[in-house]
Amino acid sequence: MYAKLLSGGLLAAALILTTGTAQAQEVTLRLHQFLPPQATIPSQAIDPWIERVETESGGRIEIQHFPAMQLGGAPPSLFDQARDGVVDIVWTVLGYTPGRFSKTEAFELPFMVTTGEATSRAFHEYVTETALDEFADVQPLVFHTHGPGLLHVKGEGVRSMEDMDGLKLRGPTRVITGMLDRLGATAIGMPVPAVPESLSKGVIDGAVIPWEVTVPLRVSELVETHTGFDGDHGLYTATFAMVMNRDSYKNLPDDLKAVIDANSGVEAAALFGGAMDAGDVVGRQRAEEAGNSIVILDATETERWRTAAQPVIDAWIADMDDDGADGAALVERARALISEHSGQ
Repeated sequence: MYAKLLSGGLLAAALILTTGTAQAQEVTLRLHQFLPPQATIPSQAIDPWIERVETESGGRIEIQHFPAMQLGGAPPSLFDQARDGVVDIVWTVLGYTPGRFSKTEAFELPFMVTTGEATSRAFHEYVTETALDEFADVQPLVFHTHGPGLLHVKGEGVRSMEDMDGLKLRGPTRVITGMLDRLGATAIGMPVPAVPESLSKGVIDGAVIPWEVTVPLRVSELVETHTGFDGDHGLYTATFAMVMNRDSYKNLPDDLKAVIDANSGVEAAALFGGAMDAGDVVGRQRAEEAGNSIVILDATETERWRTAAQPVIDAWIADMDDDGADGAALVERARALISEHSGQ
């Protein structure tokens, strides 16, 4: 009898342990994005975000991180991969699908961005207020931007607006390539992973990217001059989103939904934007160590660029008005939120 009880007790204990192990990891989610794992956002924002979610879920959520398009497709396909359930979560550049997220483009307009963290807080709030209809097919997690974008160009680079004439410059999005064309360059749109090869082969003379992206792409080894602007506002920023498949989110138990929710929103946006700011410091240091020229255009020259770029803003407002939105109100709200979060 004792042997049978012992046997039954051991079996019950084994079942409890097995059940506990099964419950300890209830959900596995796949996260897909386009940058290499050592880049700023993957290493300093996405991985810490994953660690928080896994820890706060008590190990019941596992998130598998697939960088550099390891699961296939091209960067512009990432949003649809999340929408269609090919993967559970993606991080992507919104401007890789031109015109699809038109209201978000207000933040890409010339001389809007301050710091990555402040502008990211503003951007997440802006999207939540004005543009959630553009994300109805997914579960939004984080909306953010990078810090001030600047010019990274071969040779003597850009020291005045006249130096833009004839330059072939990579731009990330529809709005930004339009701005570069307006400023006298020949803009070539391409995802950021294509920049190093395009620079080395002479397809482009330079690129507009923030400092932080220059590190994983080794841009400071491919160009000699980096040009920024006077004042608190950089030339441009790009906008990003981390979104989740709606069914993947809806199928979570309520307590695990709460974990995802707790790691979404403005504070998560600040994590991503702050990582960009820290990466900008490293990127500039690398350029200095390489002996490259860092040019900051003075207030008078910066104002020339602002004036020359104003038609880009006017045209965007007109396009939004044609689409039934109040373009001027969207720009005004974007500026107000950036100012508020930047302490201006």
